[in-house]
Amino acid sequence: MTSASGTADAPAANEKASLSVWSKFSGRELGLLQKALDGFHGKHPNITVDNRGSQDDDKVAQAIRGGNPPDVAISFSTDNIGQFCSSGAWQDLKPYITRDKLDLNQLPAATRAYTEFKGTRCAMPLLADVYGLYYNKAMFAKAGITTPPKTMSELFEYAKKLTVFNPDGSIKVAGFVPTIGFYSNHVQMWAANWGVQWKGQDGKSALGTDPQWQAMLEWAKKFTDFYGRDKLAKFTAGLGQEYSPDHAFEKGQIAMAMDGEYRTAFIATEAPDLDYATAPFPVADDKPELYGGGYTTGTIIGVPKGAKNPGAAWELVKYLSTDTAALQGLAQGLKNVPSTIPALQDPTLQQDEHFKTFLGIFANPNLATNPASSNGGAYLKTAEDFGSAYQGGSVPDLKAGLAKAAAQIDADAQLGG
Repeated sequence: MTSASGTADAPAANEKASLSVWSKFSGRELGLLQKALDGFHGKHPNITVDNRGSQDDDKVAQAIRGGNPPDVAISFSTDNIGQFCSSGAWQDLKPYITRDKLDLNQLPAATRAYTEFKGTRCAMPLLADVYGLYYNKAMFAKAGITTPPKTMSELFEYAKKLTVFNPDGSIKVAGFVPTIGFYSNHVQMWAANWGVQWKGQDGKSALGTDPQWQAMLEWAKKFTDFYGRDKLAKFTAGLGQEYSPDHAFEKGQIAMAMDGEYRTAFIATEAPDLDYATAPFPVADDKPELYGGGYTTGTIIGVPKGAKNPGAAWELVKYLSTDTAALQGLAQGLKNVPSTIPALQDPTLQQDEHFKTFLGIFANPNLATNPASSNGGAYLKTAEDFGSAYQGGSVPDLKAGLAKAAAQIDADAQLGG
């Protein structure tokens, strides 16, 4: 059945329907999603839901091309939103949102940004990742440091005080590892705290024109030079993987780290005796007003092209992305931030002081994300590769290099668009 607005209606209460939901969740996490889906079925007993996990974006895309897509798709990558929306692979949800008078102001501006592209909203946010600072309280106390750093200069000075060298000059404990690409040190995550602009008013890459790019990379290289590039590379090569129990922060090998809210769950399981705290990540010295905000990305949910039951699929998308109880239940289990402002008030999440930091960052007006692109995350890779090259000492002229990288991003965007 189709409504006057041209959208497919959900089945009537006495009409049976079934939905297929594909996601990359597996194991325990797939079970937590099932609990949320059971809640939906409780409100819509005529709609049954088949919950299929271990399905990534490529598998969903193949199913769409083959004419047999799931009714609802859940993606872990916001980088692909530009492709999803511009190609029509994920359906435009705006007609449903308009028909149902759904208030999108319950979503922070940053999450609205990473779920639409050039006016087409083909997804809704389903939980968020938020990035802040983790710091070792015992190490801070030993160094005589009483508060977390609030500026990038303070982070650098604190790191120098917190770093411990072995007798041979090698690094025993790093105050902070500044290496781009190490753990959560990605340029898009740093950029939010530097107030970096990705695009100019003309829509072209701002890498070569926004001075914050130069300032951010000069800071990263100065940090690297303090340790010594070779010493730092040898140190990081011996550290545990990001998602293993040997994570360097959990093992006390680094005193400060940028990481997402989900690290609190890893620490609770893998290093329950670790004496640590969380805070917003420091900001550029000349952007103090940004403190309290940070970078966000997250899981997204939508209705693929060719879905057999789009009306019922929308009802499920709306439920999972806006129902406060459903979001809070998922957030508690998955240890992610619920993606609507009302759901942030969950007392269960608020009582964890470590996790509460990230709820505050998410609610801050300076919350930021990177812009959607028609060619996915290609521009992020260009920016990150260039930053790594400069940090590694192979770029003699930073300003000229940034301009060249910007030109490459613009050329790739033309091909991608």
